[in-house]
Amino acid sequence: MAVDDDCKRKFLELKAKRTYRFVVFKIEEKQKQVVMDKLSEPNLTYDDFAATLPADECRYCVYDFDFVTEEGCQKSKIFFIAWSPDTAKIRSKMLYASSKERFKRELDGIQVELQETDPTEMGIDVIRGRAN
Repeated sequence: MAVDDDCKRKFLELKAKRTYRFVVFKIEEKQKQVVMDKLSEPNLTYDDFAATLPADECRYCVYDFDFVTEEGCQKSKIFFIAWSPDTAKIRSKMLYASSKERFKRELDGIQVELQETDPTEMGIDVIRGRAN
């Protein structure tokens, strides 16, 4: 599975310049390539991000999560989220699962990885818990 150069470029902008809050990627089966699906403004919230995910299609996502530690320090972690809802087609789930590691290698700087299959698994509390 190839990765479009724009995917890497947008990830680097999120990581280095904090230009986006999240980037959503999808696989174009005909092109056999991972391409960018959605970009966000840096001021959007986690709920905005969760609302952009399709209910019955798989996606790869990168989310820049800001939080405050117990010591009061402002921090940020980059999450890689493999969104594979139970309602997605089996072929799609298999395609995303089999190409996930290859795609992640292209994105240097991922700090936390999550595999999500249901919106209830994606609550902000889950993200907050994994960030600390």
